[in-house]
Amino acid sequence: MVVRAEVGEEMLEWARLRAGLELSDLIHRFPKLPDWESGDVKPTLKQLEDFARATHTPIGYLLLERPPEEPLPIPDFRTMADAVVQRPSADLLDTIYQTQRRQEWYHDYAEARGYEPLAFVGSLQTSDDFVVAGATLRQQLTFGVADRGGSWSSALSILAEHAEGLGVLVMVNGVVGSNTHRSLDPGEFRGFDLVDALAPVIFVNGADTKAAQIFTMAHELAHLWLGETALSDANLERTPSNSVERWCNQVAAEFLVPLAVMAEEFEPTADLTVELDKLATKFRVSTLVVLLRLRDAGFIEGEAYRSAYQSELRRVLELIRESSGGNFYNTQPVRVSKLFARALISSTLEGATLYRDAFQMLGFRKLSTFNELSVRLGIAG
Repeated sequence: MVVRAEVGEEMLEWARLRAGLELSDLIHRFPKLPDWESGDVKPTLKQLEDFARATHTPIGYLLLERPPEEPLPIPDFRTMADAVVQRPSADLLDTIYQTQRRQEWYHDYAEARGYEPLAFVGSLQTSDDFVVAGATLRQQLTFGVADRGGSWSSALSILAEHAEGLGVLVMVNGVVGSNTHRSLDPGEFRGFDLVDALAPVIFVNGADTKAAQIFTMAHELAHLWLGETALSDANLERTPSNSVERWCNQVAAEFLVPLAVMAEEFEPTADLTVELDKLATKFRVSTLVVLLRLRDAGFIEGEAYRSAYQSELRRVLELIRESSGGNFYNTQPVRVSKLFARALISSTLEGATLYRDAFQMLGFRKLSTFNELSVRLGIAG
């Protein structure tokens, strides 16, 4: 006898939309899905379990009478034309929850070892001059214009390495966990930070371009120095109405592109596109960040800025995006934070953390993978 699941059609549509999926995305796996959503047919329990996995939904949710409230667990500073973005995706929620679990583990680890609270967390205020604040971050992170390497990838790695040297867990990932079938959407979020005096975290959406990731990382670092946990989109086209986001954008821009230095390098009579590329290469930022700084310096204003921004945005989107792939043993520590990975592996080898828990937090299942990653990170077994 076939057992049908008592699931409301509203719940099926909610789960699909929560996962950002259209009927056409699932119809090949669930040919009867339109009938399920209309209520004409009920799925079997096995079909419902498969549907839950396909939409990344806890099956218990599907058996509720109405969709549960799923508020974001951190303050949402994202804006889309200054309107708060609604309905977080399952990918975003799962990423935040996973990052919070890693942060909680590292906080306990640091506390047990007597680590001192990090003095820079919450050391600045929005009333502080953003030029001074940008210089402060640049000095503390040792990220002057001459310290950024020969490419955007190098600059991103150097900035992450220097931040982790101060005690920040830096996670750069373009997928949910290690699941390459669940890409994160830069259109939904660019990054977030989780403030904690012992275990501050910044997460950067690695599905974005390298240049955009650098600005996001700088923006989230500004949040840490401010002591504000937030989910951000680091929108450069408009001036954010939120005072915290506005300040973090200003600090990040000054941190990466000191206005005084840029003003000396910019040639107003030259072709704008040529100048954007030249300055973006020098500072290892996106051309959109350079445009923002040109506006700040008064070289381009108002409608001219908005028009130039849209034109440059179209040009950037037409470029081939850099690959987010690579060797697992190189990418995985970056996804979870090298600082976190080293601490977790060491704790596991010492017997303080179960291998099962370590595998779950690191995102793999094999002991051989764990051992190889230990060697790559310079940890003796």
